[in-house]
Amino acid sequence: MIKNFIKIAWRNLWRHKSFTFINISGLAIGMASAALILFWIQNEVSYDQFHENKSRLYLAYNRAVFDGKLWCWGTTPKILGKTLKQSYPAVEETARTTQSNFLFTIGEKHLNLPGIFTDPGFLTMFSFPLIKGNSKTALNSINSLVITEKLAIKLFGKEDAMGKVVRIDSVDNFTVTGVMKDLPNNTRFDFEYLMPWSYLKKTGGDDEYWGNNSVQTWVLAKPNITEEVLNKQVINITKSHSDQKDDEVFMHPASKWHLYSKFENGKIVGGKIGSVRLFGVIAMFILLIACINFMNLSTARSERRAREVGIRKVVGAQKGSLIAQFLGESILLAFIAGIIAIVIVQVSLSSFNQLTQKQLFIPYASPYFWLAGLSFVLFTGLVAGSYPAFFLSSFRPVSVLKGTFKAANALVTPRKLLVVIQFTFAIVLIICTVIIRNQMRYAQNRDLGYKKDNLVYTMMSGSIDKNYKMIRSELISSGAAVSVTKTSAPVTEGWSDSWGFDWKGKDQSQKIDFNVFNADGDFVKTMGLHIVAGRDIDVATYPTDSNAMILNEAAVKIIGFKNPVGQVIKNGNNQACTIVGVVRDFILQSPYQPVKPMIIQGPKSWFNVIHYKLNPNNTTADNLKRAEGVFKKFNSEYPYEYHFVDEEYAKKFNDEQQVGTLASLFAGLTIFISCLGLFGLAAYMAQNRQKEISVRKVLGASVSNLTGLLSKEFLALIIISFVIASPIAWYGMYTWLKSYPYHVSIEIWVFLLAGLLTVLVALGTVSFQSIKAALTNPIKSLRNE
Repeated sequence: MIKNFIKIAWRNLWRHKSFTFINISGLAIGMASAALILFWIQNEVSYDQFHENKSRLYLAYNRAVFDGKLWCWGTTPKILGKTLKQSYPAVEETARTTQSNFLFTIGEKHLNLPGIFTDPGFLTMFSFPLIKGNSKTALNSINSLVITEKLAIKLFGKEDAMGKVVRIDSVDNFTVTGVMKDLPNNTRFDFEYLMPWSYLKKTGGDDEYWGNNSVQTWVLAKPNITEEVLNKQVINITKSHSDQKDDEVFMHPASKWHLYSKFENGKIVGGKIGSVRLFGVIAMFILLIACINFMNLSTARSERRAREVGIRKVVGAQKGSLIAQFLGESILLAFIAGIIAIVIVQVSLSSFNQLTQKQLFIPYASPYFWLAGLSFVLFTGLVAGSYPAFFLSSFRPVSVLKGTFKAANALVTPRKLLVVIQFTFAIVLIICTVIIRNQMRYAQNRDLGYKKDNLVYTMMSGSIDKNYKMIRSELISSGAAVSVTKTSAPVTEGWSDSWGFDWKGKDQSQKIDFNVFNADGDFVKTMGLHIVAGRDIDVATYPTDSNAMILNEAAVKIIGFKNPVGQVIKNGNNQACTIVGVVRDFILQSPYQPVKPMIIQGPKSWFNVIHYKLNPNNTTADNLKRAEGVFKKFNSEYPYEYHFVDEEYAKKFNDEQQVGTLASLFAGLTIFISCLGLFGLAAYMAQNRQKEISVRKVLGASVSNLTGLLSKEFLALIIISFVIASPIAWYGMYTWLKSYPYHVSIEIWVFLLAGLLTVLVALGTVSFQSIKAALTNPIKSLRNE
């Protein structure tokens, strides 16, 4: 019986090659698109879910009220981790992490590499297995070093890395005590080596100040300790150990680190989960649209298969067997499409990875993949074939064999409804894509407040800090740069903030958080900032400027100074600092958020970065070559590394750009799949009405009249789709834009453009078949009448 079913199904598919090709193509593209999205979703939802202790792992968060709002942040004091482990019974282990960057020297090889400082418990808390070494003791010694497998190859080639000695910053020797398996692509951690916290303490990087929120503290709760119990124990830890009476501590569980990381007024309001849900819906609808193509084309061929159904029923076929036959055909098609889909996914995966910045792959060796793939194909085949199977099997043999069977031509039919669903989703995607791109362009064109062109920065490593004055002088004298300054952080990032400032007339009940930026002389000149009042910091001319401050406009507004220049503000160390200037607000962090109040402190501070404005009279390559010579002269052991500010700023749009590009890609695929089905549907409708077309042509109808006759029904369906899609897209984009304080308005031209584009594409698809039918010689159709 099954063999007979397969034989009949294959003959039907082979007899109607064009129908089979369109259906397989639509299903294959739809399945491949859905599979790519599902791979991406699986990667997102599995972030850090491979840790064996994931149900007990937490990241410590702080929360406090600033400017009347409850803020949450994931950095904590260094002393928190040690205190939790020593004094709180619900805590089994803790590990602190903070970034490090050292020059590794082995013989003549010099590599500047990123890593993290952490406590010994890190390797037992997290499931980052060691290929060599003992995870319980690998970080116990002050000069121990754990490196990744990739770094071991970089440093030692094929030699065994265990026990090898590495020179760090030409100061201390470290011994490799562990080689870690390379990090998976679905973890928030990004490092090439681990260094013990005890070394950070030796170099003066540790402190016990409860107001210095500068590291991440990871907590492993004891078994059977719930999140609620843990939070009740730790909530007042900062209050009970310091004078920070407003700060509370709470635990963010591992299950929410990646997907639920956005807080508003103290509560989780989403995060990456929004994109996961969005693309989950897109995957579902793309697959549904591909299935709709199958349904429409199968039911459109109903008259051709009606006699087959009638004869089979007369000779004893039951409705159930007919349903099984038609479902078998759709599953066979889905199976063939599934094989083609795997090929499409494999071919496009590298480009998709580049687009999404992932390392996705097809796990051919996993039995779960093949089980999931088979289920996916069966599900697609059943969904695609369900309606045609029940529709075709319901024909009455008497009506069919008498020749009185006719396809329904009702005002509303399932086929028309399915076409409307297809194009509704396509129009929604087009509208959303245009608005997302408008929003991104709007943010990119927002006034930065500084001039990013030809602005470059280099991290202060090795001897750069010691030789800064000579480096600055030679960068300018060599013609590589026209101005140079040093700062605490890149101008594209905010590495420090504080609420410990005081001034005359301050409301002591109000807690205000300021971005803190440390700068040397020529800061305003190098950045191209606009001075609203006063002047730049200039220690050479004004020696007292070592304790000078510059405010941005947002800070002046919130402090309330009418004439800020000359006023005094006390910093967290109770030092009196004089305001020497006010600059126009400039974007330090997110281009989608309001500029925070900022205090720029003078040179009596810490510095991490040199910014320099390249000479516009030379080529960029020439400037960089001259700058490299200067840095090599005064910091010879370190490789010359630089970052263009405009490129770093562009990275702030990565998430929105990724969403916009993916939405554009899948909107295009949705339109293509829909039009593929429309093409086949128009072909069958034109074929079914060929005699009518021939009679009309004999009676004098023109090609344009006949084309319009065949196209107007589809045009009406597209217009209905547009009417339904517009409010859906408007609501979705209105909700999305609300999360951005700075956003575009939703304009009517976006909807009109999407509707016009869809109509033109659909009419172009239908018109091809309509014109082809209208140009057919009527004699060929009427000769058998």
